[in-house]
Amino acid sequence: MSSWKGQSKGTPLGYRIFIFLIRYFGIQSAYFLLRFVSFYFSVFSVKDHQRFYFQTILSQRKWKSFWSILKNNYVFGQVLIDKVAALSGNAKGFTYDFDGEEYLHQMKEGGFLIGAHMGNWEIAGELLKRLDIKVHILMYENEKANIKALLDNVQSEKTMNIITLSDDMSHIIAIKNAMDHNELVVIHGDRFTGNAPFIQSELMGHPAKFPYGPYYLIARFNKPVSFVFAFKETAKHYHFYATKAKKYPRLKSVQDRKEISAQILNDYIPHLEDKIKRYPHQWFNFYDFWEQKSQ
Repeated sequence: MSSWKGQSKGTPLGYRIFIFLIRYFGIQSAYFLLRFVSFYFSVFSVKDHQRFYFQTILSQRKWKSFWSILKNNYVFGQVLIDKVAALSGNAKGFTYDFDGEEYLHQMKEGGFLIGAHMGNWEIAGELLKRLDIKVHILMYENEKANIKALLDNVQSEKTMNIITLSDDMSHIIAIKNAMDHNELVVIHGDRFTGNAPFIQSELMGHPAKFPYGPYYLIARFNKPVSFVFAFKETAKHYHFYATKAKKYPRLKSVQDRKEISAQILNDYIPHLEDKIKRYPHQWFNFYDFWEQKSQ
């Protein structure tokens, strides 16, 4: 079954090395070391899901897909470095474009922002500082404890509040509290985990499973939703996108719940496909998302 396990790759030592370089020698020194790391992973640790994504989903030949995988790994590493730099207050010199920022300012009654595991949402703190509204991020927080402690330790200021997905469903209370105070909650809508309920749909012409939870939450609380993305375009430039918020009908029955959740997903998928086509190397769902293997 196609599902994500809830943990990112990487070792505490690797994170410490990059944190040291960023803090004392700057981001470019970390990028330089990253060239060797990403090349190693592209040659000796490439995964079937990456080959399938570039060769089948994007219809690339094997030789071109190798260079795409190399770039995919390198950009992913850059995004992680930028994330650490942003958390530690060392992201000075970054510039940003904001498309649709006005739509977020218009969400006076609060609501939801659906993102994706593409680009770099963490650095969106620069955008969130411009909003006169509190923002929460709903996370599946199953990161290795020692890596999480390292990232928490370097964080200089918190621009976003974290709501952790929990088995006891306490996150529902936190989300309700945010909605009651007309605040924003960010949810990623593109990772299906474990045995959680899912919605079967198509992405890029291939069947895939999407998590049911995010879309049900939006329908349940009857608040507006905007689809948001943040992509790295050059070494120190990011581009943010947000769509005009839409409010869906209030739930009246179990059947309504399923239909409205599917409708929200159907509205989300075209935006996700558009961003995959525009930023193909920033797809960071590193697992068998489409449940198929390369030939």
